Amino acid sequence: MDRIRVMIADDSDFVRDGMKIILDVDDDFEVLGTAANGRELIELAEKNRPDVILMDIQMPEMDGIEATKYVAEHDLGKVLILTTFDDDELVQKALGNGAKGYLIKNHTPEHLKQMIKSVYGGTGVMEESILQSLAGRSEERSPESSAGTGFNPEGYSERELDIVRAVADGLSNREIAARLYISEGTVKNYITNILSKEGLSHRTALAVYYLTGKK
Repeated sequence: MDRIRVMIADDSDFVRDGMKIILDVDDDFEVLGTAANGRELIELAEKNRPDVILMDIQMPEMDGIEATKYVAEHDLGKVLILTTFDDDELVQKALGNGAKGYLIKNHTPEHLKQMIKSVYGGTGVMEESILQSLAGRSEERSPESSAGTGFNPEGYSERELDIVRAVADGLSNREIAARLYISEGTVKNYITNILSKEGLSHRTALAVYYLTGKK
């Protein structure tokens, strides 16, 4: 496998240096550079075109939310947000601006590496606790309004919407089958068709789209 070209944006010298050391000793990764804010990151990314960008949210001059939007709009790399904050509003803004993943900074080095590889391979990643929090906010609303603004239910059958809601609740195929009294194979077929319809690659992205209205 080609080495994954990574950039790191964080206003903490300790965090930047620590992540660089972790990745530099692994032959699967190449750290192209580090930045202390979003503006520095964009300048580096435009020159070097990384595969994956590790992006902190709270940084001076230009924060990670704004920088992520610019990176996504100009196709400068796939953004994996890393932060100590699990604020639902920040999650939605980051995903809405094009982030491909969102992780809290309490990860192990191996977990971080795996998440980078997942984002590089086209799979979105998100902390389970954050997804559950978004789902919890959804459950506080009425079923009719539980979907995020921007989710378009038109073109879905009622059964398909049941499947989407169950995926957003974090249920496995087996649990969805038990809830809806259908086979696991039928659940799998429904999910495959729904992902194809929305142009999504995995069920986490479907859950995020339903809960936040953002793809």
